[in-house]
Amino acid sequence: MKKIRFSLFAILLSVASQAQNFDLIPLGIYGGEQEDNLSAYLVGAPNDKSFLCLDAGTVNAGIRKAIELKSLTGITETVLKDQIKGYFISHGHLDHLSGLIINSPADSKKDIYAIAPVIQILQNHYFINDTWINFADQGQKPILGKYHYNELKEGVEIPVSNTFFFLKSYELSHVNPYKSTAVLVRKDEHYLLYFGDTGADRVEKSDKLNTIWNDIAPLIKKRQLNTILIEVSFPNSQPEKSLFGHLTPNLLVEELEKLKEKTGQKNLGNFNVVVTHRKPTGDNPEIIKEELLKNNPLKVNYIFPEQGKKISLP
Repeated sequence: MKKIRFSLFAILLSVASQAQNFDLIPLGIYGGEQEDNLSAYLVGAPNDKSFLCLDAGTVNAGIRKAIELKSLTGITETVLKDQIKGYFISHGHLDHLSGLIINSPADSKKDIYAIAPVIQILQNHYFINDTWINFADQGQKPILGKYHYNELKEGVEIPVSNTFFFLKSYELSHVNPYKSTAVLVRKDEHYLLYFGDTGADRVEKSDKLNTIWNDIAPLIKKRQLNTILIEVSFPNSQPEKSLFGHLTPNLLVEELEKLKEKTGQKNLGNFNVVVTHRKPTGDNPEIIKEELLKNNPLKVNYIFPEQGKKISLP
C-alpha cells in the first residue's frame, strides 16, 4: 500500500511539474527581411486574454495571423488595444520594435518595459518628430503620453501592469559593448526566460550568458523554469567574425553545455528551447533547424515556432 501511495504521489508530482503555465503566441519569428514576420511573442496565462508582448518587430500582421489560426479571439483592433497589456523591448534594432512604432497611433495606453539604454534609443531616435511623433511620456515635445516607460534594472523584479506577470532583466552582449536584454518572466512560482539578440560569451569576450546560467540553474533544478526562448540567427557555416552578435547552432550548444555544468544533465532532458530570430535568407531557417536536431547532445526539446500558432508551455 505504501509503495502504491508513493507511486501515485510521484505521478501527481510529475503531472503538476508539467502543468501548463504559459501560452506563447508568436506574432513574428524571423530576424530580418520579412517585415510582416519579425521578432514578437505574446506570453499569457492559460484561459486568460491578458498578454505581454516580448519584443515587437511585427504586431498587426502577427495578430491577424493568430486570429486566423484561432490562437487569438476577437478582432485585430481589440487584441491590440485591450489584450496586449504592455511591451518588453530587448534592444533598439528595428526588427524588434518596428511593429510597436508603426502601430502606436492605433494603440491604447500601456507600459513599455526596457533597460535605460533602450529607453534612450526610443526617446532619441524613434519617438521624435523627424521619424514619427512622440507617443511616449518622456522625451521630445510634443509628448502624447500614450506609452509609459518602465525602466528595468538588472536583477530587480517588477510587476507587469494588468497581468499575472513579473519581470527581471539581464544585460546581454550584442556586439560588445552594445547592450541587448534577456528577461525572466514569472507567474506565481513558474518562470519563462526570453533572450533578445545575443552573442556567445567566448565570441563576445563577455560573461553575460554565464551570469544568467548561474542565476537560472537553481530554477531549472526545481523544475520552476522549463523553457527558454533564445536566438539562433545563422547556420554553422557563418564565420565567427561575421556573426554581428548572434548565435549559431554550435554556439548555442556550447552555451548549453555551460548551463549543464551548473544543472546536471538529467535536469536538461526535455528542457524546452524555443529557437527564435532565424535569419530568413535562402534556406537558412531549415539549415539551422537541421543542424540543431542533428547535434543535440543534451537531448533538449527544440521548438521551432510558427507565426500565429500557439505554443502551450509548462
